Amino acid sequence: MIVRPRRGFASDNNAGIHPEILAAIAEANAGHAVGYGDDRWTHAAERAFEKHFGRGARVFPVFNGTGANVLAIKSLVRSHDAVICAAGAHIDADECGAPEAWTGCKLIPVPTTDGKLTPKLVAAACHGAGDQHHVQPRVISISQSTELGTVYRPREVAALARFAHGRGMFLHMDGARIANAAASLGLGLRQATRDLGVDVLSFGGTKNGLMGADAVLLFDRTLAADFKYLRKQGTQLASKMRFLSAQLVAILSNDLWRRNAQHANRMAKLLESRVRPVPGVRVMYRVDANAVFVKIPARVVRPRRRGTGGPRKLGPYSFYMWDEEASVARWMCSWDTTAADVLEFAKAVAQA
Repeated sequence: MIVRPRRGFASDNNAGIHPEILAAIAEANAGHAVGYGDDRWTHAAERAFEKHFGRGARVFPVFNGTGANVLAIKSLVRSHDAVICAAGAHIDADECGAPEAWTGCKLIPVPTTDGKLTPKLVAAACHGAGDQHHVQPRVISISQSTELGTVYRPREVAALARFAHGRGMFLHMDGARIANAAASLGLGLRQATRDLGVDVLSFGGTKNGLMGADAVLLFDRTLAADFKYLRKQGTQLASKMRFLSAQLVAILSNDLWRRNAQHANRMAKLLESRVRPVPGVRVMYRVDANAVFVKIPARVVRPRRRGTGGPRKLGPYSFYMWDEEASVARWMCSWDTTAADVLEFAKAVAQA
């Protein structure tokens, strides 16, 4: 009996590795290469990122998104500084306190209605500047796309950059899903980041078909001067860096970053269109990228096992509850989600 692989809607981290990425890893596996980044794949990655983000963009491959965020923030702050972010942002809620523990700075989470900061919201959190009793606002950190699946419009990012730079602050972008955001906006990677005033970008690849490969991009060479030491001290320097770099070259080649992201986004839109008419289902936020947040009756969700924080199920499909108390679920689509997966899951939702 042939069993069709089943893809769930719990996380885009759960998806496999794209075949073109596997091929790039296999190609890089031939023979020996100098370690720690002095190899042809890493040099090719540097050229690829300059092609997409412009001359002077400095790239530093890392293992994961938390490492990218922590190091990006560390490059911008001192221990008496503060980082302003949206409440529920990944650096606030899902990194086990790593940004604060490793940088020594303070996060100031700001409640939002849609996951997006505005200059007005940030201004309200920017108090105590120059006062020795208070941490000093130094960085605005935004997620693109946001933790709620919404996407900042270019004018919104540019407004935050102007606000930050006008006060001697920096703008950091957690781009774990920057490919999904840029594809949603119809923009290139530089147009969606550097051209809007972003100073440092955490570039996400793992959620878009790579195997544990992300990067930090710094658009100001003065910020990059000491970054290689921060990366080593922060345990994010890969000895066999060619395998990270080969993946990054591949995702930036042949428009693969955009193809993967566009597909995931389309599947999310298809899912939204199929579940929105179902009685008892309420779509909570704009479906801008590859996430669909819905309020569903608590009684239809299969209880999770006692003592676990694992995924829940509707029919055979797994997903996570975003807010247990409010009965809000998060359904994620990935580069390998199929239309058949979506239609079967939507049918399971309707039946439940």
